[in-house]
Amino acid sequence: MKKIKFFAMLIAAAMMSISFTACSDDDDNSGSISNTERYQQEVDATVKAQKQNTKAILLVAFGSTWQQAYDAFDLTVSEYKKEFPGYDVYLSFSSAICINRAMAAENTDARSFYEPKYWLEAFGRVKYDEIIVQSMQVIPGEEYTRVINAMKDFANNSNGDLDDDYLANMTLKLGYPLLAEYPADVNALAKVIDTNFSSYAQKGAMLLMGHGNPDTYDTYKANVRYTQLEEALQAINPNYYVGTVDMKENFKTHVYERMQANGLTSGNVYCAPLMSIAGDHAHNDMAGDDDAWDNGYEYNDEGEVEDTSWKNYFQHMGYTIDANSYTDTNGTVKGLLEFANVRALYKAHTRNAETVDYYHSKNPE
Repeated sequence: MKKIKFFAMLIAAAMMSISFTACSDDDDNSGSISNTERYQQEVDATVKAQKQNTKAILLVAFGSTWQQAYDAFDLTVSEYKKEFPGYDVYLSFSSAICINRAMAAENTDARSFYEPKYWLEAFGRVKYDEIIVQSMQVIPGEEYTRVINAMKDFANNSNGDLDDDYLANMTLKLGYPLLAEYPADVNALAKVIDTNFSSYAQKGAMLLMGHGNPDTYDTYKANVRYTQLEEALQAINPNYYVGTVDMKENFKTHVYERMQANGLTSGNVYCAPLMSIAGDHAHNDMAGDDDAWDNGYEYNDEGEVEDTSWKNYFQHMGYTIDANSYTDTNGTVKGLLEFANVRALYKAHTRNAETVDYYHSKNPE
């Protein structure tokens, strides 16, 4: 499963690089415009048309190509607009691959999403007095650094076309990811998760699948949040477990080992994604039909079983899989943003957003 996705990403990246260098169909290329310029023009037009206030909130998610994810994002934006009067609210994707696939209408009708750098540049051009950038990540890991880097580039006028006096005096704030702080954020999410899934944890093993970062990309050592969350959840009910698709020594196989060590050798297993939205990982890696079972599993060098979903792995390991934990009455896998109490945690982070001074950090007075 991972290998197939890896090659698919390579192909998509290659196509993306071609699209970014493509010119117009005119033989002499007169009047051609780069995608970067075109995207900026489109975002500029959107901001100018929608600007009603002097303050803005930018929600930055990794992105997705699933309609269900778009619905969750749209619901979140709608709630933000209601609960943050006086702010204009916008949504950004940090993943170029997700942006290109959304524009190409890969799984749904075509939609235009843009990287945070375009939105921040547009905000600077209309001179919002205050800008809050809210990270929609779960952990402060690799994707979170993209959020921070975009803010730094904006604050330091990386394009060289914004008013330096404006940048020196505007207010720039950062809303932290869901599990930014330990123990406060970890404990808060553990309580919310138990509210949502306690009925399953009382009947069997309740497994939560996060994304995680490979060791080489474990920015801020954020992977530890998964371990801390499992500990906080097990203090509530020992049937909770937290694994990932990318964190070394915390794959589904390691979750299985911990379950065995704790005496959970059979019985019901329930699964749910520990991700802001339910996309490819939730539907395929967790609840998909991929299965490499052939009278036994082959483990890779890191102890993971590839090309096999959590659902099928635990079923082959002797557990009874109950889909009710990760689907609603329509059989839909639900991401974290589809729970009102999780959205409330993100909004609390926005209300407590911290003022950052990336401008003066490089441009001292």
